[in-house]
Amino acid sequence: MKKINFLTLLLIFLTFSISPVVFSQGTGIGTKFADSSAALDVVNTNAGVLIPRISNVATSIPKPANGLLVYDLDKQCLSQNTGTPNAPNWVAISGNVVKFFYMPSVALDITKPTGNSYDLFDIYKKQFSTPRVMSAGAPAAIPFFAESTDLYYYITHYSDLIFHNVKVSSEGILTYDVNLDALTNSDRSDFMNIVLVVK
Repeated sequence: MKKINFLTLLLIFLTFSISPVVFSQGTGIGTKFADSSAALDVVNTNAGVLIPRISNVATSIPKPANGLLVYDLDKQCLSQNTGTPNAPNWVAISGNVVKFFYMPSVALDITKPTGNSYDLFDIYKKQFSTPRVMSAGAPAAIPFFAESTDLYYYITHYSDLIFHNVKVSSEGILTYDVNLDALTNSDRSDFMNIVLVVK
């Protein structure tokens, strides 16, 4: 009986002595020796890791953890929640995602003194989805963001001699008034520099 108790105690001791060593190492897939700095170490010479692919990332995952990583099917990139579960902030982290770009050129009407309005996102989307000319072998459309709220809108320059009361909404609606002198002394249209920034 004493021998059995001794063996039982020895097994319990060894279990608790070895467990911290075993559990302090990461889990390995394709390797017996996971890197000690990794919680999960995947080793494979001809395959990758396929993370969850999700549409409507901002609304599909209730209370996403800070640091949660998914593949965003809408933006075609990896996205990470840099916010909190209650206030998520999904950020595109793929290297091929441009962080900002200039709005396509648009001639803005300057024949009316007030009430001028343009939907910048709609213009951008139409120009990118239906380009008029393309090089041989190019796709029929340029990749574009699906929602107006995927972007920030900046007006970086315009002529104070022509425009005033210039505003742009979070959905990309540009409004402006035209100076009275410009109505009689200018061409029928003019331009602004507009930058779109990826959220």
